[in-house]
Amino acid sequence: MKKRSWISRWLIPGVRQVIVILATLLALYPVYFMVISAFKTKAEYSADKFSLPGSLYMNNFVTAFAGEKFFIRFMNSTILTVLAVGGSLIVACLAAYAFARMDFPGKKTLFNVVLALMVIPPVVMIVPLFVSMVRWKMINTYHGTSLIYVGLLLPFSVYLMTNFFRTIPREIIEAARIDGCSNLGVFWRVMMPLSAPAVITLIVVNALWVWNELLIALVFMQKDDLKTLMVGIAALRSKNYVDIPATMAGLLIATIPILVVYLFGQRYFIRGLTGGAVK
Repeated sequence: MKKRSWISRWLIPGVRQVIVILATLLALYPVYFMVISAFKTKAEYSADKFSLPGSLYMNNFVTAFAGEKFFIRFMNSTILTVLAVGGSLIVACLAAYAFARMDFPGKKTLFNVVLALMVIPPVVMIVPLFVSMVRWKMINTYHGTSLIYVGLLLPFSVYLMTNFFRTIPREIIEAARIDGCSNLGVFWRVMMPLSAPAVITLIVVNALWVWNELLIALVFMQKDDLKTLMVGIAALRSKNYVDIPATMAGLLIATIPILVVYLFGQRYFIRGLTGGAVK
């Protein structure tokens, strides 16, 4: 019994710490590889892919900026991310308020259908979406592609916001109604201010996904001047297959905006993810 108690008290926590450390190193290794490769010359990269660079070689960033119309790609990614995240946030919050605080026929069935859409991979919807977008003449348009992104982001967004709205005490809502607030007034003046952690979490998660998305942007934004940053970096990689350091420099630059967004919202990130887990 004493031996089992000693194991449970010292060995098991130690194993957990080792697993956490290994998982952290495994997650950070791609970042380490990207950063050191971005500052290497092609000769240094070919000689040793995993060592630190001998000096900070900045020409890779010059190549990344000059190649594949970098600033145009950057602006296209920014426009699509803002449109998609903003549109999905508005629709998801309104739908979540209805699911969480209003009664209407078929509410549970409709909510279950929304949840079921979370398990459908986007790749299986590419063909029907492409046919529909061609019919509606929305290929190579910001609003058409952002509309696809909004549809793909909605299931998780509605799920997260619905769970968070359900944690808000009903007494607060009833007090607002006594003061004369309509449903829209309760939503805007009560629910949204109290849901800031969930809203910021949703913005960070959705922005990360849209910014890094490649397949939909590649299929639905085919004009050269409308391609996104990830599509441009992928094209740079395929045309200059031996210039891995320049590709890594482009990826490093592309990581900075989304890192800034995360640092801005990290104060609320964990609270937003776990806020709706326990009522």
